[in-house]
Amino acid sequence: MVREKDVCWEYAEKLDGNKVRCKFCLRVLNGGISRLKHHLSRLPSKGVNPCSKVRDDVTDRVRAILSSKEEIKETSSVKKQKIAEARSPGNISTCSKIIPLEASSPVAKVFPATSPIAPPSLNSQENVERSIALFFFENKLDFSVARSSSYQAMIDAVGKFGPGFTGPSVETLKTMWLERIKSEVCLQSKDTEKEWATTGCTIIADTWTDNKSRALINFLVSSPSRTFFHKSVDASSYFKNTKCLADLFDSVIQDFGPENVVQIIMDSSFNYTGISNHILQNYGTIFVSPCASQCLNLILEEFSKVDWVNRCILQAQTLSKFLYNNASMLDLMKKFTGEQELIRTGITKSVSSFLSLQSMLKQRSRLKHMFNSPEYSTNSSYANKPQSISCIAIVEDNDFWRAVDECVAISEPFLKVLREVSGGKPAVGSIYELMTRAKESIRTYYIMDEGKCKTFLDIVDRKWRDQLHSPLHSAGAFLNPSIQYNQEIKFLGSIKEDFFKVLEKLLPTPELRRDITNQIFTFTRAKGMFACNLAMEARDTVSPGLWWEQFGDSAPVLQRVAIRILSQVCSTFTFERHWSTFQQIHSEKRNKIDKEILNDLVYINYNLRLARQMRTKSVEADPIQFDDIDMTSEWVEESENPSPTQWLDRFGSALDGGDLNTRQFNAAIFGNDHIFGL
Repeated sequence: MVREKDVCWEYAEKLDGNKVRCKFCLRVLNGGISRLKHHLSRLPSKGVNPCSKVRDDVTDRVRAILSSKEEIKETSSVKKQKIAEARSPGNISTCSKIIPLEASSPVAKVFPATSPIAPPSLNSQENVERSIALFFFENKLDFSVARSSSYQAMIDAVGKFGPGFTGPSVETLKTMWLERIKSEVCLQSKDTEKEWATTGCTIIADTWTDNKSRALINFLVSSPSRTFFHKSVDASSYFKNTKCLADLFDSVIQDFGPENVVQIIMDSSFNYTGISNHILQNYGTIFVSPCASQCLNLILEEFSKVDWVNRCILQAQTLSKFLYNNASMLDLMKKFTGEQELIRTGITKSVSSFLSLQSMLKQRSRLKHMFNSPEYSTNSSYANKPQSISCIAIVEDNDFWRAVDECVAISEPFLKVLREVSGGKPAVGSIYELMTRAKESIRTYYIMDEGKCKTFLDIVDRKWRDQLHSPLHSAGAFLNPSIQYNQEIKFLGSIKEDFFKVLEKLLPTPELRRDITNQIFTFTRAKGMFACNLAMEARDTVSPGLWWEQFGDSAPVLQRVAIRILSQVCSTFTFERHWSTFQQIHSEKRNKIDKEILNDLVYINYNLRLARQMRTKSVEADPIQFDDIDMTSEWVEESENPSPTQWLDRFGSALDGGDLNTRQFNAAIFGNDHIFGL
C-alpha cells in the first residue's frame, strides 16, 4: 500500500481495521497513521493523547513532517482563493482576506485577534503585549510574575524561535519537563555540597501553624554559595512530642551529614529546650541557635506596644486609610509625593509599621502642602468627609511629628541589624557588634531622658539575653578581623569565655587542640601572614570567612574553625514564603500522584526563587521590604471595629506569633485557587 511508505510507520505496529499501536507507549489508536503522528508530536490537537514515552528526536521529526504538510495545504488554499478572486473581481474587499484558522479558546471568542475595522499589526509591540496581558488575565496570574528573570527569558526564546512555535502540552509539562528541571536543580544542589567540607552548613527549620492548627516545617540548608530548600513536613500529629521531633531532626541531619552541619536554626514555636538538648547531647559539634530575625522582630513588636509609640502608629494609620480608600484622594497624594507611595509593606507587621512611619516622615512637608492646597479644599468628594478633619489635625500636629521622628530614631538601628541578618548572607561574625551598636544608638538618642532609655534598653536586653544571644555569635565576633583589630571595640574581653567554649566543642580532643594556644596568639597579635599588608587592608573590606581562607595559613587549625563559624547565617528569613502552597502539599484530599507532582513543583519553585534572589541581589534592594503594598493590611484596610491585632486576626489564633505578611494580591481577589492547577 502507498500509505505504508510513510516514514512514521517505523514507530507503529499496524493492527486490524484502521488501528495502530504506538511502539513507545503501546497505546492503541483509532484513525491510522494520521492519528499516530499527532500522538507522537505531543501537540494538543485533534483530541489525541500525547505520547509520554516518545523520544525528543522522534517528536521533532514528526512535528517537522506535520508542519511541511500544513504549508502544502496552506499554499493550495491560497491558490484556490486567488482563482476565486480572479473570477469575481467585483467582490474584492478587506473582509475577503484569508484569516488562518486557529483552535478557538474562551479568550479568542471574547477578544478576537482580528477586527474588520482595524486590521491588526501582527508584529507590533502593542499587539504582542496585548496577547501577553490576556494570558495573565485569563489565568489569574500575579502581576509580579513579570518581574521574574524566567519571564523575559521565555519571551526571548519564543521570539528567537520565530513563527510556528507550539507550546508544550499539559502532559509534557507535568512529566518530561518537571523531571528534567528537578534534575537540574538537584545537580546545582550537589555542586554546592562540595563546599560543605570546608565551610560547613546550617540547617534552617522554618515553621508555621495554619488556621487548622497544622504545624508545617520547611527544612532548608544554607552555606556561603547559596541556600537550598530541602523539603516540607506536616508535623501536626507530633509537634509537641519531643521524641518524634527529635527523630525528624535526626533524619534531616543524616541527609546532610553530621560532619557537615555546624548549626541548626529554629524559631521559638518549637519545644526549643527539648529539641536543643537532644541535638547537643547526640551531636558533639553541632550548635542550636535561635532565629535572629525573629528575635529582632519581637524587639520591634515590643517597641510598638509602648503606649506613646502605639498611639503614634494608630494616628498614622488613620491618615493612611483616608488616603488609600478614595481613588481621587490617592491620585492627589501621588501627585504631591511625586508618584511615591506613602506606606511600606515589610516582612512582618511591626517592620511594616516602622517602615511606614519612616516613609511618612520623609513626605511630611508634601503632605502638609497637599492638605493646604486648593486642589484639596475645593474638592467636595473628600474635603467634606468627617475623616478629613481628623487627618488635617494629625498632619498639623507637631507633637505627632515629633513622635514619628522619635519612633524612626529608635527603630532604624534595629531595622538595620534586621537587614544585615536577613536575606541568606553569613552574619554570625557581625551580629554581636551590630546589636551592640544598635543599643549604643538608643543610649545616644536618649542621653537626656534616662526613663525612656531604660524602657527600650530593657526590652532589647531581655530579648537578647533570653532568646538571641548564642556562644556561636560571640565566637564569630572574636574571629572577625574587623572586630578583633578595631581598637574602639570594648567587648572582646567579655566574649572570650564563650569563644573558648566553642573551641572546646569543635576541637573535642587534645590532639585536635595541640598548638591552638599559639595559633590564637598569632591571630590576636597579627603575626605571620596576619601581618601582611594585603591581610591588613582586607580586614574591613572582605567577608570574614573569605579573609580567613586567604590569610589564615599561619594558624591552620584555627583557620578551619574560623571558616566554618564565619560562613554561617543566623536567620530563617530568606524570602517571602507562600504558605498556601505548602498547605496544599499536605492536603489529605490529594491523591499520591498529585502530592508527588506538587512536592516536585514546590521544590523547583522555592529553589528557583532562592537562586534568583542570590543572582539579582543588589545594593538598592531592601531584604525586609516588599515591592508591592499589602492592600489588606491595617495601614489600608478600613474596619468598623479596629483592633490592635487586626493584622494577626486574619491568620487565625493558631499562628503562634509568626506574623509573616503572606497575603498576596492574587489570593485577595481570586480566593484560594489550587496552586499549579492540581
